[in-house]
Amino acid sequence: MKTRQETPMKDILQDIVSHTHSLGFITTLKVTADSEKTSIESMADDRSVVMSATTHNPVGEFEGTFGMPDLSKLAYHLKNPEYQDNAKIEVVQAERNGVTVPTHIHFVNKNGDFENDYRFMSKEIIEEKLKSVTFKGQSWDVTVKPSVAAISRMKLMAGAHAEEIVFQVKTENKNLNFYFGDLNTHAGKFTFQHDIEGELGHTWAWPVSQTLAILNLDGDITMSITNQGAMMISVDSGMANYEYIMPAQQK
Repeated sequence: MKTRQETPMKDILQDIVSHTHSLGFITTLKVTADSEKTSIESMADDRSVVMSATTHNPVGEFEGTFGMPDLSKLAYHLKNPEYQDNAKIEVVQAERNGVTVPTHIHFVNKNGDFENDYRFMSKEIIEEKLKSVTFKGQSWDVTVKPSVAAISRMKLMAGAHAEEIVFQVKTENKNLNFYFGDLNTHAGKFTFQHDIEGELGHTWAWPVSQTLAILNLDGDITMSITNQGAMMISVDSGMANYEYIMPAQQK
């Protein structure tokens, strides 16, 4: 029988921070965990991106529902030189209303003389602050695996049109094409992927900076688009699968 391998707390925290806080538009997370599954949710402040993730293995120390606020502070602790060598990083639990729940992460350096606590939000506060958003029964019309070259080409095109905050997506002759600008401005287009399956019946627009930030993450990346006006970029980091859904925007 195959047993689950425990992931060190520091590793899972670094994975979460690098796929949320590093994007620049996610500041708070909601964590929901039991013995079978650990789920993470968030949303950009401007509602341009809805993120959901599931770790490959349940994180036992996270069991319960709580919020992770001020991710910049957690990121700072994880990068602190004091906590790079044989530090103790653990989730502390306490009883609240008769239930044992995670309350904070305690950081101690190897000498035991440099300590910090990163506090969680309670279940009640995070559920009020971050409402769950569910995209039900979404059927994706086009799905591609972006290559490193395609992502690099998008960066080049976005750099040439830095004034554009959104780009448009079309399928033409089995190609997935991205358009920047329009007839009244400087304009450009390029083929993001050739020989695709599926077709888009509408021309939708998505935010440039958020899309590039997600495509720049480490992991196995898949991009899916629906004619209903949603794009999902999924990133498998090796520790968790992160899904970023972006509703289409007006050009």
